[in-house]
Amino acid sequence: MVNIESFNTRVDGKRIVLCTLTNRNGLQAQITNYGAKIVSLIVPNKQGEKADVVLGFSTFEEWQKQETYFNAIIGRYANRIKDGKFSIDGVEYQLPINNGTNSLHGGVHGFNEKVWEIVGQSTYSVSLHYRAKDGEEGYPGNLDVYATYSLTKDNALSIVYEAKTDKPTVLGFTNHAYFNLEGEGCGTVHNHQLQVLADEYTPFDDTACPTGEILPVENTPMDFRQMTRVGDRIDDPFFVPGRGIDNCWALTGWNAKIASLRHAATLEAADRKMEVWTTAPGLQVYTGNWVEQNVGKSGKQYDVQHAICLETQYFPDSPNHTNFPSPILRPGEIYYSRTDYRFV
Repeated sequence: MVNIESFNTRVDGKRIVLCTLTNRNGLQAQITNYGAKIVSLIVPNKQGEKADVVLGFSTFEEWQKQETYFNAIIGRYANRIKDGKFSIDGVEYQLPINNGTNSLHGGVHGFNEKVWEIVGQSTYSVSLHYRAKDGEEGYPGNLDVYATYSLTKDNALSIVYEAKTDKPTVLGFTNHAYFNLEGEGCGTVHNHQLQVLADEYTPFDDTACPTGEILPVENTPMDFRQMTRVGDRIDDPFFVPGRGIDNCWALTGWNAKIASLRHAATLEAADRKMEVWTTAPGLQVYTGNWVEQNVGKSGKQYDVQHAICLETQYFPDSPNHTNFPSPILRPGEIYYSRTDYRFV
């Protein structure tokens, strides 16, 4: 069932609420309309023992001030755009620079800081809407974005993204959930086993933006096609520039014309197994390398590599690489993407 609670908190005059979804298998997700964030995700293990497997905070003020990307929907464009520039139909656009020389996660004030409107609910789902204005954070077009969180029959937390625009624009959403399948506050994810079903990846330059190449993972530290202990790979010199894993894989079998769910990754720890299924072309894996000394909702301290993010998305800097899947949306088109975090 869906339970919606109202808080005595407003942002920009808009009421903040918390929606609780629970299914028959004991899977429970709490979603807030502030940043369309996952506040908690309670998952039983094979023995029926429950744990909250996403990092987060106890108070709304902490959600606003600490690690503001935690478990939020990222937009208008997830990941980096080099030098904050791109062109559509010969018109160049400049975005705010907020990550070295690049624009990251939609700019200085992305969708993770916005108050979304709840526009629908059913027994196991809730739908949210946000309207980004033409020129917001430098992006063209008035953009209507819808995100629907659902608990499915196959025990997944499913996220469906839809959008439409009145001007050609670029967009690409993801959820920046910080997972620890042992439970939030339980230390590093080094003992997690990870599989990424991708034969290729996008190497990056010294600003962490793609070079434009798409290279095979074979015989590289990027080869996670078999289950691999994260701690056995994370200190490889290949990952030193990001202080750990912070890289994008080109998922095998993606087809721009067929928005079908494909198995992208598997994560295992503490007798919990999570499969990631998605329609997106890429997967950014990030091991929380810059999370430092935050006190989480359990009262325990979060630190470097205490979580792993499996961000389904377009490749970083796709607007500037014609050989990458195109993130351009035009008037009359409907953007659609779906990702399921399936617990098996």
